[in-house]
Amino acid sequence: MAGDARGTIERSFDALVVGGGAAGVAAAVTAARAGLSVCLIERYGFCGGGAVAGLSGTICGLYEASDDNEAEPRKVVHGFVDEFIFELERRGGLTAPVRYGKTYTRVHDPLVWRETADKFLADSGVEVLFHTTVTGVIQDGDRLLGVEAYSKEGTLRLRAGITIDASGDADVVAMAGLGSFVGADGQVQNPTMIFRLMGVDTDRLFGAYGKDTIMPAEITDLIATQNRSGRYSLPRTKIWVFPTTRPNELLCNCTRIIGSDGRALNTLYARDFTEAEVLGRKQVREYARFFHDHVTGCEQSFVNDTGVQVGIRQTRQGLGRYVLKNEDVLTSAKFSDGIARSPWPIELHAGEKPRVHWLLNDFYEVPYRCFIPERGDGLLFAGRCLSAEHEAVASARVTAQCFSYGQAIGHAASIAVDEQIPASSIEGSRIRMGLNRMGARLDE
Repeated sequence: MAGDARGTIERSFDALVVGGGAAGVAAAVTAARAGLSVCLIERYGFCGGGAVAGLSGTICGLYEASDDNEAEPRKVVHGFVDEFIFELERRGGLTAPVRYGKTYTRVHDPLVWRETADKFLADSGVEVLFHTTVTGVIQDGDRLLGVEAYSKEGTLRLRAGITIDASGDADVVAMAGLGSFVGADGQVQNPTMIFRLMGVDTDRLFGAYGKDTIMPAEITDLIATQNRSGRYSLPRTKIWVFPTTRPNELLCNCTRIIGSDGRALNTLYARDFTEAEVLGRKQVREYARFFHDHVTGCEQSFVNDTGVQVGIRQTRQGLGRYVLKNEDVLTSAKFSDGIARSPWPIELHAGEKPRVHWLLNDFYEVPYRCFIPERGDGLLFAGRCLSAEHEAVASARVTAQCFSYGQAIGHAASIAVDEQIPASSIEGSRIRMGLNRMGARLDE
């Protein structure tokens, strides 16, 4: 049988978004609502990124932290995320706020997340190309003109007035030869394989251990004891479990995946990514066995599913006109060009117990400059690959903030295309004002 002679398909758009996570969806929808022709490319057959493929499962970063355990959730992040939350709620795909240490989070149904993203993208007129992978860039010097991609249809050359790298891994930034960096001197936070347990009597479980989704010292000590006995291999003792929108189900963030050589695996490398997937599945079974044998309410539990892939906390980040400093987070810094708020703590996942540094009754802001490449034109980036130091990104990478980044960068893209100006020349304060008109409430 003769092979199919496929040529190269050429397309042009005002804006091109690479990656369909929270940042990518928000950016694409915002730019399309402003009248731009927008194409979103996603390598999976659904949107959601780490929230869905990685099964992170929660919308973190919405609420201030407080030492007052009786305090009601105080929401400080608004804008596009409010719209997305409303639709998730309407479809029965989002829990009420649940306690997470000193703050709150909300747990979503990953299938409903996909369907909600589908609706927003369709309603705003975004052209979506699923099962499409970016393979290279089109550029003239440091000016990005678009990307090359591959799908079963063949090779695509997609040109755009502006491209938004929402890949999570700064893939387009790297392909364009622009500045990027990886973690702290190349060291990244380890990935994790998140899973769901069915058959759980959640009333008994939370009745026994309290309403906080961060499991208490009683469970931490029990894991350590079982490890010492040699009957289990449970590398992380401090674990988090969340009730979901489904009855008798837990979302479990428990695993700590390190390589056979003791390294925190970096999923930029195929061998590391592969090892993480295999080890992650093994750890899921081991933790599920521990739950079944020792945790109240889990006597009849079983693994429902895992993430489509390991959850990725950190890989490559774009080097922006500004690098969000660790100190900016710790001091709750505010900026005249701040386009997003974050009250979320710094979470460092290393060793048996993750370390959490809380920001109490306050939040910091992330400047627009953190999403503009240090040089060049035609490209912005958004999502967890923002320009930020190692500990800062351990706070700034979560879902609510990624929605905010995407909305801001989609708005910036619309200005750049409409006015035919470099995105780098737009004042961040102008982006901030535009976001406030869209309900972001950054000055309240």
